[in-house]
Amino acid sequence: MGDLFEIVDSLENKVRKLLNEVDQLQKQNETLRKELIVLREVGDSDKTALLEWQRKYRSLKTAQAMLGSNDNTTEAKLKINHLIRELDSCIAQLSE
Repeated sequence: MGDLFEIVDSLENKVRKLLNEVDQLQKQNETLRKELIVLREVGDSDKTALLEWQRKYRSLKTAQAMLGSNDNTTEAKLKINHLIRELDSCIAQLSE
């Protein structure tokens, strides 16, 4: 009979330890989920900032080419030609 009590006691202790470990893992999981959400938001804002800086860089390159820099003259000419085609298209639509 004493062995039975020891076995039950041992099982109770093991179950308590397992429940404790489950609680700890659930807390850790929740913490990691929150951290993931924060990191995703940071990544999204970084991606948005990168796109904005790329747009500014392209604008700066075009402006420098228009001011006479020889580095990006082809790109500036292409941009000007594109703008002229857009203007021609707008004028054609207005005259219809």
